[in-house]
Amino acid sequence: MSTGLLALLDDVAAIAKVAAASIDDVAAQAAKAGAKAAGVVIDDAAVTPRYVVGFDAKRELPIIGRIAMGSLFNKFVILLPAALLLAAFAPWLITPLLMLGGIYLCFEGAEKVLEWTRPHPEQAQSSDVPMDAKQLEDSRVKGAIKTDFILSAEVMAIALSTMPEATVWTQGAALAVVALAITVGVYGVVALIVKADDVGAAMVRRGIGAGALLVRGMPKVLKLLSIVGTVAMLWVGGGIILHGLEFFGLAAPYHWVHGAGLAVGGGFIGWIVEATLAGILGFAVGWASIPLLSRLLHKGH
Repeated sequence: MSTGLLALLDDVAAIAKVAAASIDDVAAQAAKAGAKAAGVVIDDAAVTPRYVVGFDAKRELPIIGRIAMGSLFNKFVILLPAALLLAAFAPWLITPLLMLGGIYLCFEGAEKVLEWTRPHPEQAQSSDVPMDAKQLEDSRVKGAIKTDFILSAEVMAIALSTMPEATVWTQGAALAVVALAITVGVYGVVALIVKADDVGAAMVRRGIGAGALLVRGMPKVLKLLSIVGTVAMLWVGGGIILHGLEFFGLAAPYHWVHGAGLAVGGGFIGWIVEATLAGILGFAVGWASIPLLSRLLHKGH
């Protein structure tokens, strides 16, 4: 009897070790995937605050909440099952889809760079269509969720590409962790950003001098975020295209960029050189794609 009990305890201990190893594997895969998707996440956090500009302060958090719920729906209901099906039945499609997403990121980044030098056509037209506050909010939320879907698809594809040998269970669990962590992190940061000026105003009313600095500083922070997000899109998009070309046998561009990083000694400086060159490629690809993608994506707007 005691031998049977000891054998059972040994089995339980073995199962517990396997479960612990699986959890560790999921955590490791999720951390690796999240790091790879950092550039897209930065862009998402930088882009989202613009959707609450012009609304009453009381509507800012509810709008962000609606966008966050739409983001969770995008990731868990549509993209996560699609990613697992893709990994199981058509893994060869992951790299081409990543490259398409990379081209989209380059397109968005190039458009933003060009907007800094000339107004975007849609900005001049948007005021021609009168909307009440509810219609405007619904329109902004719909647009934000649409943009989030594209960015989330890229995040999930990047995350999936980091764990080609993992089991389906590990892939699903890691993708779920990444999806939840990124959504909570991005929209939590966005909520803090958009309410920071209100916090500063409250501090001013209480006679706290730092409040005025916070109020004055937030527009500069938002501008900086916009620049960082744009740079991140171009760098990540360009990097995805370089790796995709290497995957399809055109390794020379990637090796040239990587070699340029090594030529300056590698390390952080080397990374800066590689990221800069990837960003330049990203801008070139994005600029070339504007005529076609603008027509496809803005048709009917």
